[in-house]
Amino acid sequence: MTGVRAYEAILLAAGSGRRFGGGKMLAAFEGAPLIEGALKAALAAPVRGVTVVTGADPEAVTEIVWIIADRLGQGSRLDVVHADDHLEGMGASLRRGMASLPADTQGVFVFLGDMPRIPVAVLDELVAAVEAGAPAAAPVWEGQRGHPVLFGPGLLADLGRVTGDAGAREILKGLGPALALVPAPDAGVLFDVDQPADLTP
Repeated sequence: MTGVRAYEAILLAAGSGRRFGGGKMLAAFEGAPLIEGALKAALAAPVRGVTVVTGADPEAVTEIVWIIADRLGQGSRLDVVHADDHLEGMGASLRRGMASLPADTQGVFVFLGDMPRIPVAVLDELVAAVEAGAPAAAPVWEGQRGHPVLFGPGLLADLGRVTGDAGAREILKGLGPALALVPAPDAGVLFDVDQPADLTP
């Protein structure tokens, strides 16, 4: 990890997992709770702290992320907040996460709790793209944009006002070619778990 900047990470773990049948964040994936992969990646990012936003199963998700962070010796960098209106969709979770960040935050990584294979090697490359002037940066694999996305300082106010289930999709769409696309080292930037069958790819 490069020097810690005034960057933060938000890990969205509020979804009810309707297509999954519920309890998705805690489902076993490769010998660990599903959320562990995304949390490890977020903690590996060049950020001061990681804020996990809960919604469905808040007590259970909160307990497991603290266990994981403490085991990694990273408990001091973790914060957990709850989105009371999480049923609205991803927008509510993003707003809640953004509202909890320090006022001097200059950039925000947005991670998704159901994406356990994010390659940490891409994280510093996303930072480099934003620090070179891009308003935001996202990894790309075989022509497909993936996650996480790093939002620079000019987009943070917009990110704190998103609504509905599209999350930040409209913000990214509005950037057009200004969005920096960083080649990813593998397809982990695209892999997510939607259904129980995805747990054994």
